[in-house]
Amino acid sequence: MLAFFAPAEATLKRATAEDLAALPEDTVWVDLDRPTADEDKAVERLARIEVPTREDMQEIEISSRLYIENGARYMTASLMCGADTTSPRLSPVTFILAGRRLVTVRYDEPRPFAVVESRLARAPGSGSSGESVLFELLDAVIDRCADILERAGADVDDVSRQIFEPEGAARTGHPKRYSDILIAIGRKGDLVSKVRESLVSIGRVVAFLSVEGEGVKRTKELRTQLKTMQRDVLSLTDHASYLSNKITFTLDAMLGVVNLEQNNIIKLFSVMAVVLMPPTLIASIYGMNFKIMPELEWQHGYTMALGMMLLAAVLPYMFFKWKKWL
Repeated sequence: MLAFFAPAEATLKRATAEDLAALPEDTVWVDLDRPTADEDKAVERLARIEVPTREDMQEIEISSRLYIENGARYMTASLMCGADTTSPRLSPVTFILAGRRLVTVRYDEPRPFAVVESRLARAPGSGSSGESVLFELLDAVIDRCADILERAGADVDDVSRQIFEPEGAARTGHPKRYSDILIAIGRKGDLVSKVRESLVSIGRVVAFLSVEGEGVKRTKELRTQLKTMQRDVLSLTDHASYLSNKITFTLDAMLGVVNLEQNNIIKLFSVMAVVLMPPTLIASIYGMNFKIMPELEWQHGYTMALGMMLLAAVLPYMFFKWKKWL
């Protein structure tokens, strides 16, 4: 689908193209969402650029993601999609600055695009050029990454409390509870790693804009916004690394708790085996089929055997309690 944003009443209004051959020349932002071949050709005629294919956007080499061709700056970044679901993903989005016009090519629905579209429709003068729209998009993407990291950090703290400060019945080990905690840790680790990868790609785009745009005349607000984005990306990348380390620690702690529970179970079985071993020995002795066993014909032999077995069980148990092994 092709949507374009053109000035209207001091704001940028979204419109769809019914006639691909008649795209407005004053278009500031062209958004290609899962474009068809005809839409690609129409935008190439309007902006005099070459729209990259989906395969080109998925290339991981820096030279294939950040380059200049025929005066247009091509920048591809990996943006977070589906962060609120159980299967977050990274989707490549290409930003093309051709003169004062911005072209975006995407095959998913990153939330910052809807946020910026709404912002441009409300704020007068916020989208005066393609570069200013690009800065708004990058700023919204960085804010989105920050929100995801904040929520992930809160979720990791909640998981830590479940491990170290369980309440009520949760204090006793249960395989289902441990399984749920491990799944939660794994999901948060995957989410944070994807956010960090996205921040790295955004940081490269911001650095590319800073270096390649040195000869471009920018307003003071855009220069300040660019520096702010650079600082935000660096700080969020550091925070993502911190969260990754925290998740690793939480995972190690969870595995340690599981090991402790398993050791307690094994210890219980070991103690029971030691406690029952002497009574079993006594019972085995009096279960032998020898003819001459004086206690077999004694009137109180049965009572004596039971008492010996009980005493043989109680003594090891009391010894373990005294040693605080139980």
